[in-house]
Amino acid sequence: MSDVLQKPATPPAHPDPSLSVQLSSTPRGARLARLLTDVQLREWGLPSDPALLIVAELAANAATHGRVPGRDFRLVLRLHADGVLRIEVTDTRGESLPEAQPPCADAESGRGLLLVDALAHRWGVTHDAFPRKTVWAELPLVHTTGGRNRTKSRRTHVPRTLARASEESGLSGFPVT
Repeated sequence: MSDVLQKPATPPAHPDPSLSVQLSSTPRGARLARLLTDVQLREWGLPSDPALLIVAELAANAATHGRVPGRDFRLVLRLHADGVLRIEVTDTRGESLPEAQPPCADAESGRGLLLVDALAHRWGVTHDAFPRKTVWAELPLVHTTGGRNRTKSRRTHVPRTLARASEESGLSGFPVT
């Protein structure tokens, strides 16, 4: 019985390289998503920016546009072995698909997905079992060293507006699954 209570001599570097949490579709739930993301990224030794900004936008969208009274949204962070962080936010408004569009010049909102597009290596929407959808974004990250946060590489995909134009012209399209 004593060996059941013993801890391993060296714990794995990432005992659980993912976080999955269900939160209320409210501004408070969106704020909690940001806080939990910050704590998890620190625990993994990863930089919080730009991941924290992406989580803030996707969680705010889920609480605002994906809200169905009495239903929650889910935040998932997955750290892949190759250093890519995948952020997923699932809500229950599968019929309402997000699309990055330039807002009116005097609009006070509507720039969130443009920010996600600018910060993420790639992002998209996955249709889940009705009535859910998942908006995801991926970032290549490195561990923090010497107190400095760095991303491994710059964004390399074509911005969504250019991808849409190339898709319409018969060239390569933007990956939306």
